[in-house]
Amino acid sequence: MNFKTFSLKQMKVLSWWCESSPYKNCDALICDGAVRSGKTFCMSISFILWAFYRFNGGTFALCGKTIRSLKRNVIAPLIPTLKSMGFKCTEKVSQNILEISKDGIFNKFYIFGGKDESSASLIQGMTLSGVLFDEVVLMPRSFVEQAMARCSVAGSKFWFNCNPEYPGHWFHQEWILKVKEKNALYLHFKMQDNPSLSLKIIERYKNLHTGTFYDRFIEGKWVATDGAVYPEMSDSKAFCCVPEVNFEKYAVSCDYGTINPASFGLWGKYCGTWYRIKEYYYDSKKEGIQRTDEEHYEGLCELVGDRPISSITVDPSAASFIAVIHRHKRFNVLPARNNVIDGIRQVSTALKNKEIKICNSCKDSIREFSLYRWETSSYKDMPVKENDHAMDDIRYFVTTVLAAEEDAFFAIAARR
Repeated sequence: MNFKTFSLKQMKVLSWWCESSPYKNCDALICDGAVRSGKTFCMSISFILWAFYRFNGGTFALCGKTIRSLKRNVIAPLIPTLKSMGFKCTEKVSQNILEISKDGIFNKFYIFGGKDESSASLIQGMTLSGVLFDEVVLMPRSFVEQAMARCSVAGSKFWFNCNPEYPGHWFHQEWILKVKEKNALYLHFKMQDNPSLSLKIIERYKNLHTGTFYDRFIEGKWVATDGAVYPEMSDSKAFCCVPEVNFEKYAVSCDYGTINPASFGLWGKYCGTWYRIKEYYYDSKKEGIQRTDEEHYEGLCELVGDRPISSITVDPSAASFIAVIHRHKRFNVLPARNNVIDGIRQVSTALKNKEIKICNSCKDSIREFSLYRWETSSYKDMPVKENDHAMDDIRYFVTTVLAAEEDAFFAIAARR
């Protein structure tokens, strides 16, 4: 692998534990900041080099939100780099263990996913010489603290990296604001700290996000969400007329409700852009009468007409409505991915990149865009649960259909 010259901040990550470093007695390293700023790659290399400098026969932990994301973000780029440096790496996939050796020194690295509160039990009982947390803010506190409690070997250290979240996040409160108390070295990264990024690429990343997500992912700031969820949609020019073209493909996204409104969106793809060309929106409180699953299905069929639909994306919690769609055997159902905050970020990016466009015919979507707001508390990232039904079905479309196209992978739930 060919390396460019490391930046001064990256060099500090690579050498903070060395005997000549003024930070060698720190118990932890914390790197936060912008995306693509070079912190993860340098930290993972440094973690391995430190492990081999300090220990032989040691046991360590590499932790991510999921094992899959950790392998993609950390292990996949790390292994070829280590091999080019003369290390021997053996990955035992079934056991989630990475064994690394060099010059008679052998250390073992266990791979963990900390996706929810139950994950803490996976790491109980171990004795570790060190632990690296990739994207620590995405892990539950119980898992992180359980992994840290396993580091009882003399000389063990903690390694954290993340992109910022809201200021009230427990990691910001307990570590970022208490670095001296925790005896930690804290390094804040910007994109300019990654010398492999050209100015053109940095500008491209700056154009990907708006609002809070720009402040967090590009500026690397710990900021609270505030105001409109999609400020870029406050201008009427953000919406377009329905193109008079032959769409290449059609899909539908559904946020199902009986007491709450039901919102279905019809999407047509043309020249790489998905247009929301028509919608079905039924508010039982406003209309004064609830509709049954079958009546909502009739509304779905009227929305679709005779168009060939590739998939109907539905919130998996709408089990009864999904069962009705299956029973009629006309449409394929694609269960929606339902991570709210990550989904909002993906929608914001898709809107800014013109991967999706909302047509003027979708009046309820336009109305909700103008009303959809963040909670005012800095202690959580959540939109207000009002005026969010079209917002939810748009999010389902982006996180499931659009994301599947980008991943070149498309899963269809089998009919029952």
